[in-house]
Amino acid sequence: MTVITGFLGAGKTTLLKRFLTTAEGQGTAVVVNEFGATGIDDALVRPSADETVLLGNGCLCCITRTDLQQALRRMVIERERGELPDFRRIVIETSGLADPSPILQTFATDRALGSVFHVEAVVTVVDAITGVETLGWSAEARKQAILADRLVITKTDIAGEGASAAVSAKLRALNPGAEIYEAVNGDIDPACLIEPASGQRNTFVAETTHSDGIGSFVLTENAPLVWPVFAKTMDALMQMRGPDLLRVKGFLNLKNCNGPVVVQFVQHLAHPPVELQRWPDDNRQSRVVFITRNISERQVRGLLEALRNLV
Repeated sequence: MTVITGFLGAGKTTLLKRFLTTAEGQGTAVVVNEFGATGIDDALVRPSADETVLLGNGCLCCITRTDLQQALRRMVIERERGELPDFRRIVIETSGLADPSPILQTFATDRALGSVFHVEAVVTVVDAITGVETLGWSAEARKQAILADRLVITKTDIAGEGASAAVSAKLRALNPGAEIYEAVNGDIDPACLIEPASGQRNTFVAETTHSDGIGSFVLTENAPLVWPVFAKTMDALMQMRGPDLLRVKGFLNLKNCNGPVVVQFVQHLAHPPVELQRWPDDNRQSRVVFITRNISERQVRGLLEALRNLV
């Protein structure tokens, strides 16, 4: 599963259409979520995709996620019956006003879907012409950028001189850990949309703060952790400050585990931890990226230490 997000008019559909014409895009089904009663992006994408589902008249952060869950379940059933082509991947194109968090939450709460689908990358598209201004006034645009694994700057060919560099600097300040690409008319290396983000990252974001209280930091531990300590820490954080845990993701070096344990949390919901067979690099340090609203590293580490002492 790939999630493509970005503010209104950023160029999400153009990027998706170009991807569907590539060899890597073959065997892709698409879910288009539009804000409005008439599906324009759906009509543009439909001729190129093996299957297209329109979730209209709302965005996934404003309407119930039941529509998305039902659409995905139906697609799986129809594929098994042979009523749909044997698609290997689904791309969700969100509304320009959408917060990506509820999509990630869907796979944490629905175990049946979580056993079939795996979100490999969240790709956020940003317009080089209006990007800096939009990121300045729109909380939705900032959140889309902050939660991205990869950032794609579009319309660089028609933006003014220095526009691309200005947008890139703004995005780097918001999300230092994300990879940044440029695309003209949707032309970009297809790997940007399909390669797992966790497998490509060997560095994590440094602490940064924003005017709306959104910031990020990395919680690290050199010695192996005991799972109940970390689990109880996250459980307490989710109960007390769930809405402010925008995204938590990382590797844990746990006692009695050979490989790293991947953990992911979105607000008050937790993905099941997954133990990998091997570490992605030589670094055996536990490192977990926190993207939060008005929660500091000091507060999280203090809670971890308190629970470590109790447990």
